[in-house]
Amino acid sequence: MAEAKKMNVVQLTIITAVNMMGSGIIMLPSKLAQVGGLSIVSWLVTAVGSTLLAYAFAKCGMYSKKAGGMGGYAEYSFGKSGNFMCGFTYGISLVIANIAIAISAVGYGSTFLNITLDPISTCIATIAVLWITTLANFGGASITGRIGSVTIWGVIGPIFAISICGWFFFSGDQYAANWNYNNLPLGEAAVNAITMTLWSFLGLESACANADAVENPEKAVPMAVLIGTMGCAVVYIVSTNVMFGMLPATELVKSNAPFGLAFATMWGGVAGKTVMGLMTLACIGSLLGWQFTVANVFKGSADVGYFPKVFTEVTSAGAPIKGMIILGIVQTLLALMTISPSLNEQFEQLTNLAVITNLVPYIMSMAAVYVIMKTAGKSGTSEMSKSMVAAVLGVIYSLYACYASGFEAMTYGALVTFLGWPFYGFIADRFEMKKD
Repeated sequence: MAEAKKMNVVQLTIITAVNMMGSGIIMLPSKLAQVGGLSIVSWLVTAVGSTLLAYAFAKCGMYSKKAGGMGGYAEYSFGKSGNFMCGFTYGISLVIANIAIAISAVGYGSTFLNITLDPISTCIATIAVLWITTLANFGGASITGRIGSVTIWGVIGPIFAISICGWFFFSGDQYAANWNYNNLPLGEAAVNAITMTLWSFLGLESACANADAVENPEKAVPMAVLIGTMGCAVVYIVSTNVMFGMLPATELVKSNAPFGLAFATMWGGVAGKTVMGLMTLACIGSLLGWQFTVANVFKGSADVGYFPKVFTEVTSAGAPIKGMIILGIVQTLLALMTISPSLNEQFEQLTNLAVITNLVPYIMSMAAVYVIMKTAGKSGTSEMSKSMVAAVLGVIYSLYACYASGFEAMTYGALVTFLGWPFYGFIADRFEMKKD
């Protein structure tokens, strides 16, 4: 039987970039406008930090022999408890992130339909979107996967369009007026926006998942990860900063659909409405995929005994319906708990918490790079040295991002993480006693 044709490095780079460039960016201009053009400092710090993380993750993916993604990586240094904690915090972060994506859809959708929502109405609409995308997955991933692969272009197309065409509407005077909206010191401005910029790079750890499907993975995977991450960074920086030269920060801060507002400024209301509609559909399509993904993350951990067995049950179509319902209930409760006076404020609260909980498995994975590389027989090589530099700097960056998220997000993130330890303690006998 002929061997399946493998991807080249260019194809893998494109896939890596598309996977990262989801719906995470579409609400960012409104938040970053609180800082202004000075937020480019946060973008640059995040781009460097994300590239270092991505490189180290690529090496983990190439040399780890344990299943479970980041949990498998962490197991090299922290054992089964590390695997559990990675799966637990990563799963929680995805649950929270899905609510933020749903809020993005509500923001663009309400603006598209010219509907003004109060906090209660926003919450109800968000919960409705969460349950619609949950129920739509009951038939399995095949249909929703195809929908997501099409709707994602509703985000990617407008972002590339504004990155190129927005410069024809760019005003240096407007950009200067928006440079430091709240007159913050440089350090405070960078801290203020860093978790929001990192939000748009979450998922970079998945870039090494296609190592088996690419030619010469030892060279192709790190190159694709680096180029894909840096390429996304350029597009993110250009698309958000060009908007600061088109619109007053006062308008961006208040907008629930900043990209729609920018396109309306460039080409009129019809263009703005079209982009709002496309991005609403893109958010829903993205959420369809992530609702299925998070249920399968919990299923994967449940399959090895970390989570309750109810998450392992699937239908004939391969849909973990019971797990989806449980996670839908959890998302509903979290949406109710995070009701805020404005949609943008609720979005910020959720993204900060999602980033914090996602950074826990990032840090644990970086801490395992040395053992993974040593186990693979790479001790003393230049590859080992480069990987350790990336891992150490990745940890430093991750800790800085934790600090930048603020006291409230750190507190809630810590509580979520601490909650994982007693959970593991209740099931530890399944794994720890086998060592004796």
